[in-house]
Amino acid sequence: MRLAEIRHRGTKGRAAVQSGAAALGLSSVQTSPSARGTATAGTTELDPRLEKYRRELRGYCYRMMGSAFEADDAVQETMVRAWRAIDRFEGRSSLRSWLYRIATNVCLTQLDGRQRRARPMDFAPAGTADVLGPTHPEATWLGPIPDDSVIPTQGDPAELAASRETIRLAFMAALQHLPPRQRAVLILREVLRWRADEVAELLDTSVASVNSALQRARATLATSGLSDTDSMKPLDDDQRALVDRFADAFERYDIDALVSLLHDDATQNMPPYELWLEGPAEISAFLLGPGIACRGSRLIPRSANGSPAFGQYKPGGPNGSYTPWSLQVLELSGSRIAGVTYFLDTDALFPLFGLPARLEA
Repeated sequence: MRLAEIRHRGTKGRAAVQSGAAALGLSSVQTSPSARGTATAGTTELDPRLEKYRRELRGYCYRMMGSAFEADDAVQETMVRAWRAIDRFEGRSSLRSWLYRIATNVCLTQLDGRQRRARPMDFAPAGTADVLGPTHPEATWLGPIPDDSVIPTQGDPAELAASRETIRLAFMAALQHLPPRQRAVLILREVLRWRADEVAELLDTSVASVNSALQRARATLATSGLSDTDSMKPLDDDQRALVDRFADAFERYDIDALVSLLHDDATQNMPPYELWLEGPAEISAFLLGPGIACRGSRLIPRSANGSPAFGQYKPGGPNGSYTPWSLQVLELSGSRIAGVTYFLDTDALFPLFGLPARLEA
């Protein structure tokens, strides 16, 4: 991504996930949404002045937390604190700035002492298709988020492009390498385009301290391997056709056609498994080996993290129905697919993305 442009534009893994490769052909990985707190619970009737900021606060908290569910928890806590104190809000700053101050404090408190959320590529070198490897608990993983929950539906095209860039999975993974306060500074300064003095006031620190934190954050991101050429613009006609060809090949389970759409160094990963694969040959071997149970799947399109996504349903349900298996998120680079992530926690993610619990035959 073009960081310079953004500066200017703005349990234990479900009992080893039902045990290794056998689980892959039998059932999807599911984690009870109740384990995620009150992310989707109903809320107290809030002042409309507060509610108008919910979407942008969710985007901010997601970039801080790396989890849609923890972001919703943080936004909910922010709204409740603000609602309780609104009568005492004296207007010394804008309402928006006040809410961001509360949200930042909530996020920093929640992040205190926690390990960063990661992607499988952060753990070890690429593996081979015949070894799934260990699993890790949900809290280990960077999670996806629906575009429409954090990106405005209308606005300046450049700002919308920046919003998509700064929730893509690679950028989110890079943010996780930053200490929480540096993360807040970088998001506020380079994503949301706050002035240094505004960030200093929000964090109760000096402008010099903010500038120093921003320099350190930039230096860390510079070593993250983020592409400086791929901008997350809306899909053009060729890319839409590419995504359509991927979906068609996957549903027909024409693996030769599917891997022909991949970059030579394309990756595949599948949280909560630590395994990740690199290159069309290994991805093909996986899909024709341990992943063969995906044959006959149906896909429902969605959009996640500024990228095309699909809800994947496998055959084998009651009365010939199809059951949830994964949320697929594609990462595009030019005219090819650079990566596919299969998020297997369908119990939590399918409701989040408005996907049905089952598809009838």
